[in-house]
Amino acid sequence: MARESWYAAGLSFSCTQCGNCCSGDPGYVWATKEEVAKISAFLGRGDGKLDKEHLRRVGLRYSLTEKPDGDCIFLQRVGGKSQCGIYSVRPLQCRTWPFWTENLRTADSWNRAHQKCPGMNTGKAHTYVQIEGLRTQRSW
Repeated sequence: MARESWYAAGLSFSCTQCGNCCSGDPGYVWATKEEVAKISAFLGRGDGKLDKEHLRRVGLRYSLTEKPDGDCIFLQRVGGKSQCGIYSVRPLQCRTWPFWTENLRTADSWNRAHQKCPGMNTGKAHTYVQIEGLRTQRSW
């Protein structure tokens, strides 16, 4: 995206632990083999793998699974807040939310995403350079 981008002055985002980015309509949370191995180790498994309860194969790639209600399999809801059960080893796709290309195309696309994510447009200020660093890390 060009430096003249609509968000050249930066954007604000701080996670509110609402869990909206980890639930809802069915979709994919892509995980590389390296990320799967890290999650596996974090969960105390020695084999570097995850069960079908946690991971599904989609073509040549892997995606975390979802609970019947649409929540990510690792989303935990406790005391009115949501937290990731694998936060320290969560996939890149999760770590870079909401700074995804599809959310940054236009101010309107950012504001549409903000309708589901109360942490957008509030909290910590992120510079253009920081945003672009996150946006371009995508591995999925």
